[in-house]
Amino acid sequence: MNKTNDNTKFFIESAVRTIKLEAEAVSDLLSYLDDSFERACHLMMECTGRIIITGMGKSGHIGSKIAATLASTGTPAFYVHPGEASHGDMGMFTSKDVVLALSNSGETSEIVTILPLIKRMGAPLISITAHPLSTLSQAANANLHIGVEKEACPLGLAPTSSTTTQLVLGDALAIALLEAKGFSAEDFAFSHPGGSLGRKLLLKVKDIMHSGDDIPIVEQGTPINTTLIEVTEKRLGMTTVVNQSGALIGIFTDGDLRRTLDQELNLKKTPIETVMTPHCTTISGDLLAAEALKIMQDKKINALIVCDSQNRPTGALNMHDMLKAGVI
Repeated sequence: MNKTNDNTKFFIESAVRTIKLEAEAVSDLLSYLDDSFERACHLMMECTGRIIITGMGKSGHIGSKIAATLASTGTPAFYVHPGEASHGDMGMFTSKDVVLALSNSGETSEIVTILPLIKRMGAPLISITAHPLSTLSQAANANLHIGVEKEACPLGLAPTSSTTTQLVLGDALAIALLEAKGFSAEDFAFSHPGGSLGRKLLLKVKDIMHSGDDIPIVEQGTPINTTLIEVTEKRLGMTTVVNQSGALIGIFTDGDLRRTLDQELNLKKTPIETVMTPHCTTISGDLLAAEALKIMQDKKINALIVCDSQNRPTGALNMHDMLKAGVI
């Protein structure tokens, strides 16, 4: 029992030490951000081909992740194994590409071997290393220094802090490019069409709204009791109220009904415009459903009206529609 407790204490202490060392390594990156990072971003922004990421071993795994992050955030990229590059995959490289090479030592033989080919081809080279005087660093058009002096591995052998900083620096590049390009949520959606993420990002309001005869509509002057029939039949928990020209002037919801009943009004004679909510929130059918959901959540409302340029209702939807469409 005591041995188990001792092991538990050891595991926690080891985890704390590892996390602290890696956190310190990531924090130190801030002091290494300089003109080289800006130069790397410009090279990638101006690239008319693809960003080719290469790295060996653990750096290769990180490089593959960086390539995936870049590709999903608007910067076309893919990973090439440096060993395979020496045996035919150099055919994937062109002078229009930008090469991003990862190597903690900067002396990885598989990468050093293909450097002359990259330089001869004329493709700009960006490196991520911990040694600014290394062969790879010196060959690069922009070297990004990670400056890791100590791995979290107590043996100093397993790449840990170095690969963590490589990954963070790759994320920094991807996000800097994303923001510089004005990459939007809708752009992101086209890279992630599958599953719930794609459903949330690709669906537009016009794809899920009620339209035509399914829109609850009454004209101003309509008595409250007649209005209630429209609310009940259309089953959206509300109805739009329009003027004689068909333009929206307000909305009547379940909440308005509760307030109306408290006033003890004559439901057969009182016109709906006296108890409706004027100046209600309207949206465009081209708005992303996810954005419409945020509006509903921020304003704490359960329904939205879609209007055209003349402020005429063309659609309606409520929180249940969002749930049914898988947006929530």
